[in-house]
Amino acid sequence: MANVRLLDKRRKSIRNIRKITRTMELIATARFKKAMDRAAAANDYTQRITQIVRDLAGAGLEVSHPLLAGRPEVKSATVLLLTSNRGLCGGYNSSVLRQAMLRRAELNATNTGMKFEVSGKRGISAMKFRSVSIDQSYTHFEDKPAYEEVAVIADRLMSEFIAGKFDRLDVVYTQFVSVSKQIPQVETLLPFAQPATQGSTAESAGSTGVRADYEFLPSAESILEEVVPASFRVKLFKCFLDAAVSEQIARMVAMKSATENAGDIIKQLSRTYNRARQSRITQEIMEIIGGVEALEG
Repeated sequence: MANVRLLDKRRKSIRNIRKITRTMELIATARFKKAMDRAAAANDYTQRITQIVRDLAGAGLEVSHPLLAGRPEVKSATVLLLTSNRGLCGGYNSSVLRQAMLRRAELNATNTGMKFEVSGKRGISAMKFRSVSIDQSYTHFEDKPAYEEVAVIADRLMSEFIAGKFDRLDVVYTQFVSVSKQIPQVETLLPFAQPATQGSTAESAGSTGVRADYEFLPSAESILEEVVPASFRVKLFKCFLDAAVSEQIARMVAMKSATENAGDIIKQLSRTYNRARQSRITQEIMEIIGGVEALEG
């Protein structure tokens, strides 16, 4: 017979766990709404300025920008991996880690030198567990990444790319498409304004394929000098925003599932507890009746 006290104690502990997961679900929902508003506000601007740079790159200008210049041979690449600082978010981190390891295998297959930069404690610990060396790590990005903080990273990456320290920048993150759809992917951001990689549909959908004519004032060089770096900073910032939104969605879904599972377990334990309690009461009644009969006999 099941121990009634142990069943009751276990049921109470799971109820406490359900309260915690429910609270975490509500917190993730509130953070998700705020993060989604920030990502949505930056989405149109990011798409438009990126498309302008691509149009300028294909407009047949005599001038160019170092960030737009493709390298004939990729001898070294930088991979920037965006993960979370905390867990309890389902398969969010494992999905982007899988994409990062696939890109690492591709680069190793072509003997391309690489260095890894990782944002998020989960990604850092996962890379250390896989014995992958990390050149730069960031742990200060939460659900509200600041543009100024991302711009510092973007400026350093642009300087290193122009100096020839690496030939390509790949960002591994989870692209936010809608509440029900987030896509872990690898996107090449440098050289900038190149054709989008597979899985990056947000920019390619806005491309019309029409060659635009531009008039520059005061000059094409000055315009490109301002627009191209600004566009890269915004695009990298959008990657961080998408990753933050996707993380909160994953945590919200995971905590909702955990809350529902806890409720199912409580129902099962309650049925078992009631049967055990009823069986115990019946046994006690039978013992009392047996004692009465023994006294009367």
